[in-house]
Amino acid sequence: MSQTVATADDLEAVNALFYERGWTDGLPIIPPTRERVERMVAGGGRPGDALVGRIPPKWGEATVERIAVNAVMAGCRPEHLPVVLAAVEALLDDRVNLHGVQCTTHVTTPLIVVNGSLSRRLGINGGPNCFGQGWIANAAIGRAVRLILVNLGGARPGRIDKATFGHPGKYAYCVAENEAESPWEPFHVEQGYRPDESAVTVFAAEAPHNVNNHSFQPYRLLDAVAGTMTTLGANNFYVMGDYVVVLGVPPAGRAPQIRWDVRRARRAQPLAALGGARGRVQPGATGAGAGRHQDLRRRRARPALARHPRLGHARGDPQDRDDVEERQFLSLRRPGLE
Repeated sequence: MSQTVATADDLEAVNALFYERGWTDGLPIIPPTRERVERMVAGGGRPGDALVGRIPPKWGEATVERIAVNAVMAGCRPEHLPVVLAAVEALLDDRVNLHGVQCTTHVTTPLIVVNGSLSRRLGINGGPNCFGQGWIANAAIGRAVRLILVNLGGARPGRIDKATFGHPGKYAYCVAENEAESPWEPFHVEQGYRPDESAVTVFAAEAPHNVNNHSFQPYRLLDAVAGTMTTLGANNFYVMGDYVVVLGVPPAGRAPQIRWDVRRARRAQPLAALGGARGRVQPGATGAGAGRHQDLRRRRARPALARHPRLGHARGDPQDRDDVEERQFLSLRRPGLE
């Protein structure tokens, strides 16, 4: 059972108390009254005293009820709780290294990516401005995870959280994959899940970094992405690691037109594969769903060490020209990157 704190029945008084005790992210919260928490727990399809895990580095017990308290504070609706539970489970996999993420001087923070029909039912944005403001589900789910990391894991800035600068994603960092407009199979299907399943991927990520490239040739777009990955000062340029590459609909839509797919794109340029840990969301007793940790996988990323010179066009059919240029491009990569 979570601790109950008595305070005046006043929104400003509650927020002042929570802020003074370090229980918020600096923004106003929804007071987690007993009634609100009970409604939130009911949305998760699990008993309130069920233990999901312990959050490092202070190893606070993340029961469903305590997770629900933070979800209420963040502004979540009860139907959001299964995604929050799945994200917490995925974060607790050893391969995520949550202890390191919580304490590092780097600016990283967990990015949550939701796949499947649940993301559409909840209205999680995967389209325009998906990393920005404007959607309750994105903001509330991402914020709930951050409050859990602070209140149960103890990651308070300047004390245990030693991030030199942090970034705005430490308020909320949650998106969906735009499966409806993607030319490729959904990411969770690529990882072994069925299309009718919903899944949550977590990834310790920096803030989004824009890549500006207007080429109609996929390999040139990928070259720009790889060059952006390996700029001087980038952490992964020195210590290796994983990247998340997010393509908008127009760039991604060019690939099928000249027979490129995700695996071919990765072969053409040693880009980082999407990685992270995944928690599966399965139907629960209430119909809202329940999170479950399942089949976690990661892929190592390798930075591109050289950029190719501008390539001329080959004569002939445009389709053949693309194939010729791709072969030229592959031949110019530095040996040993495969």
